[in-house]
Amino acid sequence: MSDEPVLVGERPEVSAYVARVEGLGGTRGPPYFMDLPQPSNFFAGPLIFLVLCVNSITSSVDQGMQSTHQIVLKTYPLPILNMKLTGALSFLMLASASAFAPSTSNTRASTSLAASQVTRNPNFGKLVGGYLFPEIGRRRNAYLEENPEMASKIISLGIGDTTQPIPEHILSGLVSSASKLGTKEGYSGYGAEQGMGDLRAKIADKLYNGIIKSDEVFVSDGAKCDIMRVQQVFGSGVVTAVQDPSYPVYVDTSVMMGQTGEINKETNQYDNIVYMPCTAENDFFPDIESTPRADIVYFCSPNNPTGAAATKEQLEHLVKVCKERGSILVFDAAYAPFIRTEGVPKSIFEIDGAREVAIECNSFSKYAGFTGVRLGWTVVPDELTFSDGTKVRDDFNRVMSTAFNGASNIVQGGGLACLDDEGLAEINTLIDYYLENANLLKEAMESIGYDVFGGTDAPYVFVKLPEGKKSWDVFSEILEKTQVVTIPGAGFGPGGEGYLRLSAFAPRDVVIEACERLKVAMAK
Repeated sequence: MSDEPVLVGERPEVSAYVARVEGLGGTRGPPYFMDLPQPSNFFAGPLIFLVLCVNSITSSVDQGMQSTHQIVLKTYPLPILNMKLTGALSFLMLASASAFAPSTSNTRASTSLAASQVTRNPNFGKLVGGYLFPEIGRRRNAYLEENPEMASKIISLGIGDTTQPIPEHILSGLVSSASKLGTKEGYSGYGAEQGMGDLRAKIADKLYNGIIKSDEVFVSDGAKCDIMRVQQVFGSGVVTAVQDPSYPVYVDTSVMMGQTGEINKETNQYDNIVYMPCTAENDFFPDIESTPRADIVYFCSPNNPTGAAATKEQLEHLVKVCKERGSILVFDAAYAPFIRTEGVPKSIFEIDGAREVAIECNSFSKYAGFTGVRLGWTVVPDELTFSDGTKVRDDFNRVMSTAFNGASNIVQGGGLACLDDEGLAEINTLIDYYLENANLLKEAMESIGYDVFGGTDAPYVFVKLPEGKKSWDVFSEILEKTQVVTIPGAGFGPGGEGYLRLSAFAPRDVVIEACERLKVAMAK
């Protein structure tokens, strides 16, 4: 091979290096210096040194390019060129380290400039503390940091997260849907934001016995997400009513949307939210006629956290009052499959007149162990309208089609399998398992003298604490004495103070062990 240097394009087996240097003063130019910062004085020397080294390697400059300061580097075979450049590059890297390391004064300056000029959403400033369930996790982790030797003994009866594997037939629907994506014939991309037509039709048929229409069903990634989407439809100018105690999402999303005032430090309730007391004395069903009118009424049955399932007569009364007041009822039916008592409605649409006043949110999370899979739905009937006659369904559809691309195709395949006869049978088996767990917890707490609610048509057991006991204090006491994680009732609102919620979503052997520990630690 000739040692004679070759210009760009003349020899395909060698490389050409082109650098544009504006008077060697550090001005950036393509291709090599365009992403570097302007060199500091310390950096300029090594940079010039590198350029001079490169220039010495190439032996000549195209005189016709000098007017633009374009240095065309003639080339050598790459091994030779690389050896000659190594020394210059190494020196450059070492010398430039301090040039790129920010000084103390520069750090302070960049920090002061880091804050944006955007005002924080004041509604988030109203939120008190963290969301309940992450706070439980934080306290659990703090306990384990102080007591690492107890890690293997921790039992969770806290968050309502399913623990049993997804059953075989339902799992096959997920697997099959995933496998199809690997074939030319079975691949699918974006789907309808409202959900697969087959799944919407199957939900209407299998779960509602045809009392709703398939195009009133909006398939989603879960009921919790849908609560926020419903809030987006209603906006900031409405007054919300919630059960007290209740699932924290209803209150927190109302605050985020700007529907509330500040929290009242004395009552621990937000201004401009109507709290409907649900106590043992009223069978955990509010005296709705004695509460102020609200635009939107959130109601969960079977209830989280109390475990109370509203009767048909109670729900008829609720629908009647909402209709008379012109309120919209948002009915959370996420725990409907746990209802075993004859005659207790699983859907608000079993109640006459509900189609004119109600929205229903539901989820496969507790049906089929889909807490991590994520699949739910919301039903918005055609008859439900705003005061100007606009269909609520149309606005909800706009939210879904604007801010959501539809549930995963794979997950919807699993949803279809859930609603096959085999899938429904598997769901019933799962529900029976968790209900038996709930019964064990209920019997254990009753055996040591506690008043216990729920656990019959719901996976939650609501335990009344001795007079004067604070639920967060008892939560900490139980964790320290028994390593069992529970949920303090106060986390669900002021109406939950003095109660403890136990979740049945745990393996059977774990529930049995927890019962034994609780009976020892909480004995009166």
